[in-house]
Amino acid sequence: MTRKLAGTILLLLCMVFATTPAAAAHGRSLQALHSDAEFSALLAKWKQKAQRQLQAPTEAPMSMAANAAAPPSPPMQALPMGAVADMKAKDLDKAEVAISGVTGAAITNVQTQGVDEGDIVKQYGDYLIVLRRGRLFTVRIGGDALQPASAVNAYAPDVDPDGTWYDEMLIADGRIAVIGYSYARGGTEIGLFDLDHQGRIHYRSTYQMRSSDYYSSRNYASRLIGHQLIFYAPMPVDPWGDPYSGFPALRHWRNGATPADFHRILPATRIYRSGADLDPNDGITLHSVSICNLDAPEMSCRSTAVLGPSGRVFYVSADSVYVWTSSWRDHAVGSSSLFRIPLDGSAPSGLRATGSPIDQMSFLQRDGWLNVLLNREGNGEGMWAANDMAGSMALLRLRLADFGDGSDTAPRRDYRVLPDATSQWGLQNRYVGDWLVYGSPGSDVAHAFRFAAPGPVQDVKLDHPVERIDALGDDAILVGSHGGDLHFTSVALRREAKVASTYVQPNAAQGDARTHGFFYRPDDEGKGIVGLPIVRGGDGSAAVLYLRNLALRLSRMGSLDSKAGVRIDDACKASCVDWYGNARPIFVGDRVFALLGYELVEGRIAGGAIGERRRADFAPATAVARVAP
Repeated sequence: MTRKLAGTILLLLCMVFATTPAAAAHGRSLQALHSDAEFSALLAKWKQKAQRQLQAPTEAPMSMAANAAAPPSPPMQALPMGAVADMKAKDLDKAEVAISGVTGAAITNVQTQGVDEGDIVKQYGDYLIVLRRGRLFTVRIGGDALQPASAVNAYAPDVDPDGTWYDEMLIADGRIAVIGYSYARGGTEIGLFDLDHQGRIHYRSTYQMRSSDYYSSRNYASRLIGHQLIFYAPMPVDPWGDPYSGFPALRHWRNGATPADFHRILPATRIYRSGADLDPNDGITLHSVSICNLDAPEMSCRSTAVLGPSGRVFYVSADSVYVWTSSWRDHAVGSSSLFRIPLDGSAPSGLRATGSPIDQMSFLQRDGWLNVLLNREGNGEGMWAANDMAGSMALLRLRLADFGDGSDTAPRRDYRVLPDATSQWGLQNRYVGDWLVYGSPGSDVAHAFRFAAPGPVQDVKLDHPVERIDALGDDAILVGSHGGDLHFTSVALRREAKVASTYVQPNAAQGDARTHGFFYRPDDEGKGIVGLPIVRGGDGSAAVLYLRNLALRLSRMGSLDSKAGVRIDDACKASCVDWYGNARPIFVGDRVFALLGYELVEGRIAGGAIGERRRADFAPATAVARVAP
C-alpha cells in the first residue's frame, strides 16, 4: 500500500468518527426542567414533530409499549444449565455521597478501586456470604475455620418470590443488600439483611424501586461507594400514554402493598436535557441514576435523569456515573450523546459524539481525562447487545473540562482511529496500566497501544482467539479456546506489547465469561496467582483452575474441583438459573478457595502446587436429595 493511499484511508476513517470542532461552550452543565408541565410540553412538541416527519396520523396506531423502538435482538448465546430454555423475558434532589473505600474486603474483580460491584459472593470479617438460587448463605472462615453458619431466603418472609430474580449482593458494615428484579412487582427489589457476629443473617426490610429491566450480559446493576448504593436504570417514556407511569419511584414493601404506595423519587427539577430534539419513534428514555442510603434506619433514595435515545452503556467512576446514549437506527456523525452525572448531586454535563462503547470496560476516567473505546455501529449493552458489534473502531479521549451543556460535539482531534476487530460477536477490551488492549473471538490477533501517548497500535499475534482480557498487574493476560483446549497467554506491556508465555489447559473451556469470574492475586513484584472457573470437556465437570505467574511465565498450580456425578434437589423457588454464574476463585489473605455451586473448597499451596485441603457443603438442609445425574 502506498503512503498516499494509506493517508486517504486514514482521512476517510477520521471523517467517519468526527465532525467539525466544537463551538464555544454555551454552559458547563445540562439544562434542568422546571416542572412536570414543561416535561409534558416537551414530549408533545417532539411527538408532533415525529408525526409530521413520518406523515403519521395524529394518534399513534398503538402505544409505545407495543411499538417501542428497540434494537433488533442479537442471537442468543448458549447459557449454562439450560438458562435459555428456562429464561423469563426480563422485561435527585441533591444527594451527597461520601466517597470512601468499600467496607468489605474486595475478593472479586472490580473495575474501579473503591467502587464495589454487585456479585454472588462477598467477604465480611470472618465470613463469606454467598447468594445463590434465591437464598443467602454464610460460611465461617475466620480462625482457620471452614464451617457453614446460616442460610435464609434472600427475600421478605411475606413475599411471593415467583417472577423475581435475585441477582447481586453487596455488603457494608454488616448490612447486606440483595439486588433483584421483579416482573411480578414491577422493578428493582432491594432486600436488606443484617449479619451478626455469629454469622447469622437477619432479615431487616425490603424496598422496591420502580424501574425498567437493567439486565446486561456484561454489566452489573448496582455499585456501592461507602454506604451509598448506586443504581442505573433506563426508563422508557411513552409520549402516547402516561409518560409519568415509568418514573423512578420507591416503596417500603409490606404485605398487601399496592402501586399507590410508590412515591416518586425523580422530580422534574432533576431531569436534564441537552438542546437537541429527540424522536419518539426512535425511543425516548429517562437514563436515571438513583442513590440510596444503605445504613439509614429507613432507606431513602433520590434520582437524577438525563433524556436521550434508548441505546445505552453506563460506567461508574469514583465520583461520577457516565451514560452513553445512542440511537439503535441512526449511526450518523454526532448522533450519540455522552452524559456525566456527578455523585455529589451537582448538575450533569454532556456533549455529542459518534459511535457507541462496547461495554463498561470501554471507559476509563483518569488524571482529568475520560477515555472511551468506540465501535461505529454499537447498540449499547441491553441484554446481549454488547456482544453484537460491527464497524470501525476509535478511541475518544476527552478532558473532563470539555463537558458542557450537551450542545457541543467532540472534535475530530479527540478521536484516534484504530484497527477494526474482525469479529462482530464478543469483542473484548481492557485498560491495563497505561495500555488499552482489545481483540475478539473471531481473530488470533489482539491490538494494544498506550491510550494517553502518541505511538503506533501494535498487533499481538496469538495462537488462539481472544475471549477474555484481564490484568496481571501492569501486564495483560489473554484467554481463548482453540481446538478444544483453553489457552492462557501473558503479554508484557512495556516499551512494546509482546507475548511472554502461553499455558494450555487441555480439553477445557471458560466456566464464566463475566469479569467477576477471573481474579489475580499479586504476591510479590512480578509474581502472583491466576484463578478462573473452567468446564472440562467430556464429562462437563466444573473446577477453578489456578496458574502461577512468575515474571510472566505461566505454569499450572492445579485445580479445585466440584464433586463429580452429584446433583442436588434444593427445592429452589426463585432465581433457579445462575445468571451470574456459580463459581469464583477467592483469595483471603494467604488462603485460597474455590466457590463451586453449593461447595466451598479450600486449597493448600505447597511446593508451587495447589491441592484440596478440605471442603464445606452449604446446600439447603431441607428437602435435599443427592441423586445421580
